[in-house]
Amino acid sequence: MTTLIGHDGQARLLIAAAASGRMHHGWILSGPRGIGKGSFARALALRLLADAAGPKVEGEGLAVPEDHRVRHLIDAGAHPDYAQLAPLEKDGVTARNISVDQVRGLGRLLQSAPSLSTRRIVVIDSADDLERGAANALLKTLEEPPADMLFLLVSHAPGRLLPTIRSRCRTLRFDPLDDAAMRTVLRAGEQEFSAQEMDALVRAGEGSPGKALRYAGLNLAEIEAALASIATDGDPGNRHRLLLAKTLAPRQPVPVMKPFWNARRPSWPRLRGTVVVPPLAWRSTIGRKRGGWRAERSSCRSTRRRSSLNWRAMSRRWHRAPPEKRLCAQANSR
Repeated sequence: MTTLIGHDGQARLLIAAAASGRMHHGWILSGPRGIGKGSFARALALRLLADAAGPKVEGEGLAVPEDHRVRHLIDAGAHPDYAQLAPLEKDGVTARNISVDQVRGLGRLLQSAPSLSTRRIVVIDSADDLERGAANALLKTLEEPPADMLFLLVSHAPGRLLPTIRSRCRTLRFDPLDDAAMRTVLRAGEQEFSAQEMDALVRAGEGSPGKALRYAGLNLAEIEAALASIATDGDPGNRHRLLLAKTLAPRQPVPVMKPFWNARRPSWPRLRGTVVVPPLAWRSTIGRKRGGWRAERSSCRSTRRRSSLNWRAMSRRWHRAPPEKRLCAQANSR
């Protein structure tokens, strides 16, 4: 059986509401990013669909036995009464938003009767990623929801949602995990941490396991010790500064715009008529001399060609510049 760590009060509240038969059709699961709201929504959907289809799961938590038939269907993506919306991934790149076509694709689930039970569930992770058109399409469904339909909207910033969506859903607040739950989640992962590293990750995570795992592998304990020593005695011999530099040296800076240029350089004619404005720091670094950056917006053919030529000249100066100037421009643009 799979156990969700933390948020026991929220689980009991929603299970009791579903058992009473008076559960609201829309819920916004709000709270900081990385505390397990998406995992909670999926676990809740599994538990409710398992109870509705039978055999009913015993206990107050969201755990469902591994051999339950509903779990097998959801894991295989074949449950007819369940749908999940998230940004699509294509060629290893995840889209920024949930498109309106994805929301419209719920029509089959909304218009058909439940197949295995009397309940249908849609999980949106996260609702903050909905496009404007997708949010409006979802609003139409929330205004007149089908019978026995449940929407679970994960949101890291509920204030960014449409006010009409918030007014038609109930908001359930999720708090950051305590230190004990944080340690349990970090130990359950694949990576192993020393006691000092575990303490540093718990402090850096601030109750969010997802945030803490972003710092995994950075040796936060050594970094904190070096910074504390520098702040205390000033490090007159520069020993701690050198140790800190060696710790951070293997972390190479990620170029901001270079991948874009490498992808576009083989097809320069396609950039004609398209004005891409670089960061201000790069404009001051690259466009000082004659023929520098000129952000002109015009439908005039000659103006579009000048913009294309200026872009080529800016790219040539960038690739001919010394590496230290590139890194300086990247650092200033962040």
